[in-house]
Amino acid sequence: MQDLRGGPLSYAPPLTARERFRRTMHYQQVDYISHLEFGYWTELKEDWMREGHLPVSMRQPDGTIPDRLVEEFFGVEQFEHLSARLTAMPLRETQILEKTENTVTYRDGIGVLRQDKSSGTETIPHFLEFPIRDRASWEAFRDEFLDPAWPGRRYGAAELAGLEQMTRQSTNPVVTDLGSYIGRIRDWVGFESLALMSVDNPDLVEEMVAHQATLALTLMPQVLERGFIDAAGGWEDIAFNSGPLLSPRFFVERIMPHMAPVTRLLREHGIDVIWTDCDGNILKLIPLWLGVGVNCMFPLEVHPGNDPVALKQQYGRDLLIRGGFDKFALWQGREAVLAELRRIEPMVLAGGYIPHVDHRCPALVPWDTYCYYVWEKCHMLGWPEDMIKAFPFYQHWQGR
Repeated sequence: MQDLRGGPLSYAPPLTARERFRRTMHYQQVDYISHLEFGYWTELKEDWMREGHLPVSMRQPDGTIPDRLVEEFFGVEQFEHLSARLTAMPLRETQILEKTENTVTYRDGIGVLRQDKSSGTETIPHFLEFPIRDRASWEAFRDEFLDPAWPGRRYGAAELAGLEQMTRQSTNPVVTDLGSYIGRIRDWVGFESLALMSVDNPDLVEEMVAHQATLALTLMPQVLERGFIDAAGGWEDIAFNSGPLLSPRFFVERIMPHMAPVTRLLREHGIDVIWTDCDGNILKLIPLWLGVGVNCMFPLEVHPGNDPVALKQQYGRDLLIRGGFDKFALWQGREAVLAELRRIEPMVLAGGYIPHVDHRCPALVPWDTYCYYVWEKCHMLGWPEDMIKAFPFYQHWQGR
């Protein structure tokens, strides 16, 4: 692999998507680097379908257009997921409280009172009330939604055997859960309330974090001992453009000690590619996560200040990356797309880095620009041109 559109290259026999992912993340020789993405805003999918670019057959009976189908249309490789069932369970039925021409107000499955736009551009929902306010409400929430012994969290023998077989046979990489150690707590307490609680009642916050770890350590063995698993992924979203919501010291003292046993358990079962999803500026969190074994950053949003080139230079092979292509370039046209790809190319070709848009592809991205992005990105990744032309999108792309 040389550079973008760098001429004919030699290729080894094709690997499976699973082999390609594992070798890319371990700095090993590959036929071509993994082609992954992170999905699309609903508005963008609707626009592309309305413009006739996406097949109407993608629309499901419930009206949705699944990200996976759109990704496969662009030749994107896929993950298979083996869930350890670490989320809030069982959920209540959603209660619709009020509908207007523009909004819907409802109480969701975990008791959060929220108001969403009912039409138009997708935005961050407006939260009105959270279920956890103090120790009493935490204990009630914990007992209802986070009981490790709830029967629905356990797989039956036949179900687990089927999942094991899937992980043996899959040609896609298989991912299991890392869990969430403060991000979901933020969802249950609220941004502002969590910030205040971390100062006024840090022991209570840490108790919630510890319970998340207990949930993981209790439930993960059932899948780790049976599944053939390539990576683990978690979710946090605990940073703004200026940095994390909570102080790095709070992370060091109250959060990371509880994450460490979970990542250690994963590594004991041979899983050494471990990421967490966190938007915003995560520069102060990266060394903390690395210190407890979370070695892959995703989706690495560029605009808040996360530069994949600088980070790979700073941390070397200790740091793996998924993402890191500035989504803003997609609004600026072909020249900006090519410039951004050329900027990150040296780090991509060095290994341990799978580039894709640094969040879900946003609304108002022109079809031609996105097709051009996929075309040039896959060339950078070393994919043979005849394979790129075989991706379904290519037959619908008039700008080639």
